[in-house]
Amino acid sequence: MKITKLGHCCLIIEEDGVRIMTDPGAYSTLQSEAKNIDYIFITHEHQDHLHIESLKTVLKNNPKAKIVTNKGVGKLLDAEGITYQLLEHGGVGEFNGIHVEGCGEKHATIYQEFGQVQNTGYFFANRFFYPGDAFYNPQKPVEILALPVAGGWVKASEAVDYAKLLKPKVVFPVHDGMLKIFGGYHAVPKKFLSESGIEFRDAVEGTELSF
Repeated sequence: MKITKLGHCCLIIEEDGVRIMTDPGAYSTLQSEAKNIDYIFITHEHQDHLHIESLKTVLKNNPKAKIVTNKGVGKLLDAEGITYQLLEHGGVGEFNGIHVEGCGEKHATIYQEFGQVQNTGYFFANRFFYPGDAFYNPQKPVEILALPVAGGWVKASEAVDYAKLLKPKVVFPVHDGMLKIFGGYHAVPKKFLSESGIEFRDAVEGTELSF
């Protein structure tokens, strides 16, 4: 499996010749250049994960790409006449031979009900878990974890504890597109997860990771 971080939470996952994009949001731009995308998985409707104009550009460049998401995002796509397939919490699907499970139902708490929307994390190929904006426990072994590390709903201590709870072999940071100085924010999870035997790989815009 190869994962390329295009920025913030926009990734390209490559497995057995299938190319999957996640969350083409407003905090990243490299999605507008991506080609040969088979599927686009969208976890929730916040603009840093779903930027309609960026999504339209991705679809223009990848006319065969299919969108997979939840009902919350689906309402916005319906308004734009964009087709999609539902995969929500508890659902499973095969996408050109890649097994994907939907995990979780709600965005993490920001403050009370502010920003509270449907959030669906996705577990790819029984190896890689991308939770979207939540610290959801899929209750199964996780080999690779996309770990949210910054933002209005994230505390560094909670991010570290979440990764320690899931015990993946390796993590890399996501949800960090708002950061100007990456090293300081990544230093905390890198230090404490490494001490727990979890490999932390630095990843900024354009980084390719192989697993």
